[in-house]
Amino acid sequence: MPELPEVEVVRAGLEPAVTGAVIRSVVVHDERSVRRHAGPSEDFIERLEGRSILSAVRRGKFLWLPLSAPKTQEFSTLRDESARSDAHSHESPAFSEEALVVHLGMSGQVLLRDLGQPDDALLRIRLDLVHPAHGELRVAFVDQRIFGSMAIDGLVPTPDGAPGGLGDAAALVPRQVAHIARDPLDPAFDDDRFVSDLRKRKTGVKRALLDQALVSGVGNIYADESLWAARIHYDQPTATLSRARARTLLAEVRLVLGKALAEGGTSFDAQYVNVNGASGYFSHSLNAYGRQGQPCPRCGRPIIRESFMNRGSHFCAFCQRIRTA
Repeated sequence: MPELPEVEVVRAGLEPAVTGAVIRSVVVHDERSVRRHAGPSEDFIERLEGRSILSAVRRGKFLWLPLSAPKTQEFSTLRDESARSDAHSHESPAFSEEALVVHLGMSGQVLLRDLGQPDDALLRIRLDLVHPAHGELRVAFVDQRIFGSMAIDGLVPTPDGAPGGLGDAAALVPRQVAHIARDPLDPAFDDDRFVSDLRKRKTGVKRALLDQALVSGVGNIYADESLWAARIHYDQPTATLSRARARTLLAEVRLVLGKALAEGGTSFDAQYVNVNGASGYFSHSLNAYGRQGQPCPRCGRPIIRESFMNRGSHFCAFCQRIRTA
C-alpha cells in the first residue's frame, strides 16, 4: 500500500501540471472508484467539469485538489474568509471550499498522460484538463484492486488553525481527512503532543505508529524501518518508552520518510509509480522490511519476520529486544 513518501511523490508531480488547470471533461469507467463520493457518478462528473484545480495538497496518505467555485456559484455565497489562513488567497478564480479527494488505496496510481495516448488497461477515472501554460493534458486514475477512490468533499477548518496539509497555506482539510492526524513531515506536527500521546497508549509501539489518529503516513514498511533504526522491538509496550526513546523513534521516522522521499518511494512492483510511471528505488535501501533470513546490516544476525495484524513485522531479535524498563 502506498505510504507517505509514495503519495508525496505523486503530489509533487501533479502540483505543477494541474495547478491552474481547468477540468474540461470527466469520464468514470468504474463506479466503484467513486464510491466515497456522496452521489452517483453523474453528480461527480457534473460538479467537476468546468472547474479549476487550485493546488495539490497532502496529509499522510491522503491527497486532495482544492477546486474553484462552480460557474453558477457566486463568490458572495462562500463561507467566512476567516476559515482560511491569512497567507492564502483564491480570489481568481473564486475558491469554493471543496476539493477532489484522492485515495490510492492498495494499488491506485495517478498518472499524467497526453490526450493522444491510448487509455491505460486499468483506467477507472479520466480527467481531461486544459492548463494555461502546459496546454491539454490528461489525469488518469488507474487502480488494479479498486480499493482507491476519488470524491468531491467539503473543506472544513483545521482545529489548530495551521495549514491543512503540505502544498497549500489554507487552514482547511476535507471532511474525509479531518480525523487523520498530522504526519511527521508536516511543519505543524506537534512533537511534544505525539510523545505524550504515544506513551499514554496501552499497546505495542508498532500498533501505535500505524494508528492514523496518532500519527499519519507511517505504514508497515516505514514502521519496520524506523523501529529497526531506533533499536525498538515492534511489540515494545508504549507505556515503557521513555520520553528520550520516544523522541529518538520520532527522529528515525522522519529520517526514514525523508530518505524514502528523496529516493522516490518504495517500489516492489509496477503498482507503485510516480505520475510519469517511474518506480521509486528506496527498496534498495531497506534494512529490515522484506529481508527475512538475511543478515542484519548492524549485527549480522538474521532478520526475522513475524505475523502481525494480517501482515508481517521484520526485525532483528538481537538489536531490537523488548526492554522491561
